[in-house]
Amino acid sequence: MTVANLVDVLKPALAGRYGVAGLVVLGWEDARAYVEAAEELDVSVILQAGPGCRKHTPVPILGKMFRHLAEQAKVPVVCHIDHALTIEECILGIDNGFTSVMIDGSALPISENIELTARVVEIAHRANVSVEGEVGVVGYMSGAASAHTAPADAQRFDEESGADALAISIGNVHLNTEKTSGINFEVLRAIEAVTRLPLVLHGGSGIPLDVRAKLAHETRVKKFNIGTELRLAFGTSLRKYLSENPQIFDRNMILGTTSGDMKAEAKKILLGLV
Repeated sequence: MTVANLVDVLKPALAGRYGVAGLVVLGWEDARAYVEAAEELDVSVILQAGPGCRKHTPVPILGKMFRHLAEQAKVPVVCHIDHALTIEECILGIDNGFTSVMIDGSALPISENIELTARVVEIAHRANVSVEGEVGVVGYMSGAASAHTAPADAQRFDEESGADALAISIGNVHLNTEKTSGINFEVLRAIEAVTRLPLVLHGGSGIPLDVRAKLAHETRVKKFNIGTELRLAFGTSLRKYLSENPQIFDRNMILGTTSGDMKAEAKKILLGLV
């Protein structure tokens, strides 16, 4: 069985000093390309259904799609709900085959964040589903500003929440279309000194490949969420095909042409972490 949760893939990553990519899924074509890329490289992969994906496609459909790919794969595949804000969103994912959930209580006071995460952990662990939480605020390009994770808050969360992975804010930013890493290694070292959990960086597209590799090999950051650079690869591939083939109108044919470029981009990301 190649269906996995975060513990299954992050524990070996800690021991082997490498990283695992959490790749943002928006549809069938990219999800399949990510799994094929992981199989060809013989590495684990985390398929992530974020709020945008879940808004477009119902969770029961996504759960079946993710599990189908995971069950057919030759490598460990995690089926992950990303950025759930409520217990109900997490339960919906658990009930529909997801093997991992992220409960994002980062906007709450740390005590409330821990309490919310612990309630999700109690439910999820009974179903062998892993839980990722977040401390600190990872901002958005041209949007909400970031706030670095306070090491003392990270320590409390690590000790009290029961979560399996901890997402932190150390200069990473969501939706960054350019590689302009501002990773604060001093803050990261302070967090590592008082925690034990594998760490997660959202907004990985804004972190250059060499910095990702350094983090994967030399720190406890083991999960890297990547979405924007994959969307850019998809959009570039799609626009090129449409401009060169204006007579084609078949949706499946058009979307299918992006798979090769999506797989190539995914392989570059995956290779950069091992």
